[in-house]
Amino acid sequence: MTKTFQLAPLAAALALTGMSAHALADDADIEARLAALEARVVAAERRAEAAEARLEEQAHDEDYEARLAALEDQASSDDGFSFSAYARSGLLLGDEGKSLPGGPYVTPAGTVGGAVGRLGNEPDTYVHARLNHQHTYASGAKQRFQVSFADSVETSNDWTANESDLNVRQVFVELSELPSLAGGAFEDATLWAGKRLDRDNFDIHWLDSDVVKLAGLGAGVYDVQLGDAWKANFSLYGRSFDDFRLDPEDTGLSDDTDSLVLTANNYVGNWQLMLNAISAADNDQRLTDGAGTAADRGLHAMLAYKGDSFFGLADGGFRAALLHGQGLGAEVKQIGANGELLDDAQATRLAIQGTTYLTPDWRIAPALLAEVSEDRFVEGDDYRWASLNARIANELTENFEMQYEASYQAMDLDPQGYKGRRAVEGNFAKFTIAPTFKPQVGGFWQRPELRAFASYISWDDELNDFAADDAFGQDGYTGGQWSFGVQAETWF
Repeated sequence: MTKTFQLAPLAAALALTGMSAHALADDADIEARLAALEARVVAAERRAEAAEARLEEQAHDEDYEARLAALEDQASSDDGFSFSAYARSGLLLGDEGKSLPGGPYVTPAGTVGGAVGRLGNEPDTYVHARLNHQHTYASGAKQRFQVSFADSVETSNDWTANESDLNVRQVFVELSELPSLAGGAFEDATLWAGKRLDRDNFDIHWLDSDVVKLAGLGAGVYDVQLGDAWKANFSLYGRSFDDFRLDPEDTGLSDDTDSLVLTANNYVGNWQLMLNAISAADNDQRLTDGAGTAADRGLHAMLAYKGDSFFGLADGGFRAALLHGQGLGAEVKQIGANGELLDDAQATRLAIQGTTYLTPDWRIAPALLAEVSEDRFVEGDDYRWASLNARIANELTENFEMQYEASYQAMDLDPQGYKGRRAVEGNFAKFTIAPTFKPQVGGFWQRPELRAFASYISWDDELNDFAADDAFGQDGYTGGQWSFGVQAETWF
């Protein structure tokens, strides 16, 4: 700052030196001008400080607005519509250039859930498309609506309306983060109602087999916090059984019923314990194809473990599940879906799968699915089967890999004449080579894939005698032969 001049001392000094009044007046003018300049400088500095303060405040406000906008975008990023899907489509041909039967359930054991490897063994076009609408309310509550459509055909034609199985597969609403539920076990819970496939179903992809499948019309709640490491899901699902006969003299269908599945699905750490109670009023009046009494209730349980490594041996992951059911619960995969099961029916199934890298360029995904069951549809019937499967891939470039799949199934089936089926014992084997293109290699879950394939399939001749209406034993499909094809598979 410019220092202020004092006029009186200056005038006395000038008088002593004999300076003229004119000079004194000039100096006084200079002092006035300097004072005015000082005032302008001070004012300018104050204006500069005020401007700087305003700029800092504006910058702070802009930063705040930017952060607020980012948070709002983040909070609403899931709002609106989204689309997801799974699809596969391809051509499966025999060595004579004609289409072949196929699919993961092509063997006699497939009638009771015995799946085999799917790579190079699928003749169908299947699509499951999901449309979601999500919204976050001012209170923070969220809703999600989903409708999904699925279709499956095996014809190679482009127009398939006459053969289509187009179906509305899911229609449900979810509500979550409800403020009125804050502070308790339901604070992070999700409520739902409608028609759906349960959120926590899981499968062995290489076999195209659910390990457990809970589905139908109903309502429930996910993620109830019952303890520090204990969450649980609770639901009630309803399913409709096929119409059935009450009187052996009546050739028509005279009654129907529903099954109700009450579920408690518990998660503690890596463990899962699922318990199901099943009821179907009046189903015990069903006239079955066997000689027993159809069940009108059942129990089902599953103990599963999800590992964070490849069985503790390497990086990767694995999942294992042991399932058991009695009565209507003896259909252990698709819970509450089979009304033909007898009171004494029981079944036990083991499912194990894993994935890991053997080297930086080679990966493997082995799987085991096995089941023993008895008194399912006829007293004294007995079904035993086991499927071993391994899919292996060699990543050759960032967009190309060679995939291989080996499958083996052993079966010993005694249906006791159920639906005219005969007792058989034998083995099935399949080996597939599939050159595969994809946008990016790196793990078994990267899709889409475009693949060509060649598969060799073989089975024991005895299996051709299981049933007159299944694939085995048909002309041109008796085992010991090659099949070829192309396929697209994607999910997102």
